[in-house]
Amino acid sequence: MANLKEIRNRITSVSSTMQITSAMKMVSAAKLKRAQDAVTQMRPYANKLGEILANLSSTLDGEENAYSTEREVKNVLIVPITSNRGLCGGFNNNVIKKTLAVIKEDYTDKNVSVLCIGKKADDSFKRTQYNIKGTFLPKNLNDVWGDLTFDHVAPIAEKIMNAYTEGHIDKIVLVYNEFVSVSTQPVKVEQYLPLVQNEVEETEGANANLDYIFEPNKEDIVTELIPKTLKIQLYSALLDSNAGEHGARMTAMHKATDNAGELQKSLKLEYNKARQAAITNEILEIVGGAEALNN
Repeated sequence: MANLKEIRNRITSVSSTMQITSAMKMVSAAKLKRAQDAVTQMRPYANKLGEILANLSSTLDGEENAYSTEREVKNVLIVPITSNRGLCGGFNNNVIKKTLAVIKEDYTDKNVSVLCIGKKADDSFKRTQYNIKGTFLPKNLNDVWGDLTFDHVAPIAEKIMNAYTEGHIDKIVLVYNEFVSVSTQPVKVEQYLPLVQNEVEETEGANANLDYIFEPNKEDIVTELIPKTLKIQLYSALLDSNAGEHGARMTAMHKATDNAGELQKSLKLEYNKARQAAITNEILEIVGGAEALNN
């Protein structure tokens, strides 16, 4: 039986941990509301912009639309999106594992580079063979979480797009957690470039090929629309990941608080048993001493 002081110290430690996890849960809940609102407001705009883009760009050939050019895939860029901090369950590990699985299953014979957004992914891949070679891609992307705005994300997306149009990269893939609910953030693998032309035609059916009147002309509209849509796509993925991080952390801290409460109850029960045993021993010693004096 453990001594009483040791059990008291453990109870105090568990109580302190429970207070911390409970506070972290409330903080994540407050941040999640703002992040969730940003995601729900962005999705309709991003989806509609993607539909318009697919309708317009599907009628252009590769020379008119540089972002849809299909070429032999030799150099692949994978962009895993994780958080800078942990304590959010398997949120970050799921993205890292999925990235490694995509590399192993789809691009084993390709020259693969990994551009990490988030400190957790950066820590996992910075000492691997997939480190970035060259200066044509953005650096130090972990700071994006400190100021997650479209103005901050747009230059990053522009550099990635330029790497594709200039021929440094033949294919770009995003890997991130899509926010569905507080407890559900499935990992999504999304092709960023080249653009997938038939994505909307498959989902929208007959409404995909509509006859539009273009003013001033179709080429100028697509030239302006495609870069903006790609920037919105990356920004939307970051918003999904941000909301998913807070949801995963809130869920993890809720479970940690519950587990700490159960552990605290078991420790208090153990403490009471040890205390009763100590009291019983003291009574027996007193009774034994009294009988010895009488004899």
